[in-house]
Amino acid sequence: HVPAPESTATALASPEQDWSVARAMVQPAFRPVGTQGLALDSVQRETLLAHASKSHAQPIVDVGPAELPVVYVIPADGFDVVVNGDHVLSWGIEPSELQDAAMGNLAAWSATAPWTDESSGDRRLISSDTGDGLDAVRILLPEAAAHIRAALGPGRIMVGIPERHLLTAALLRPGDEQFAAMFAEFIVEHSGGADEPIDRRVFELVDGRLVEFA
Repeated sequence: HVPAPESTATALASPEQDWSVARAMVQPAFRPVGTQGLALDSVQRETLLAHASKSHAQPIVDVGPAELPVVYVIPADGFDVVVNGDHVLSWGIEPSELQDAAMGNLAAWSATAPWTDESSGDRRLISSDTGDGLDAVRILLPEAAAHIRAALGPGRIMVGIPERHLLTAALLRPGDEQFAAMFAEFIVEHSGGADEPIDRRVFELVDGRLVEFA
């Protein structure tokens, strides 16, 4: 008889099984409008426990700015584990703890993530396109909105989040409707060719909040 080799698997290999590990990895992520799931503000651990014998495999979905769905993910090699009700139940946490941990991780990443700054004459564009998967959702952070406002200055600020890996913003000067049209066209084209599209709308920063551009 030859003893079976000891397992080399650790919690790091399956963080979705261990909140103490997942807590440092979980991230928010935008999804296209219409994404279905368990509404975060309606999920309670007591309710999940009362129906523990049933599956709660639907993703937990929060409502972000301009009705954009926000899910919570654990990055893995080549894919993401989307957090669902079963995860929350097995972790023994409330959904608010999931939200707080994800936003904390996003803020920690954003504190050192670079911005791209481009200009052409009076036109200026600032973008986050690191490719880390957190660029679009970075707009959830008040610090990111404040940075965009400070970088572009006073006036109307157009914002686009055409795909997961891109957040872009531009200052719209009075009378430059052509630039607004060009920006909108860029967002539509970029979203149409993206592997993980988010939204084709143009948004605007108003008092630090993301609203649909009027």
